[in-house]
Amino acid sequence: MSDFREIWETLPTDLQAEINLEVELIGKLIEAREEKGITQEKLAELSGLKQSNIARLESLSATPKIDTLIKVLDPLGYKLAIVPKET
Repeated sequence: MSDFREIWETLPTDLQAEINLEVELIGKLIEAREEKGITQEKLAELSGLKQSNIARLESLSATPKIDTLIKVLDPLGYKLAIVPKET
């Protein structure tokens, strides 16, 4: 674990923030899908994407475009929004 922390700390702060955002976003997406009891295959069908695209998205193997996020979030009952930072 210390190797990871050492590498992480060498990354620029903006890259760390980008990675954290993506991990948080995809984590929430997976959580929402599982709470609804929807499989990746069913979500793919509902969103008009391929199951393999959902799998890549959830494994963080691909960075989603905004239109893809909108397609995936809609059947889960979510929308993409910009909100103020917590202070």
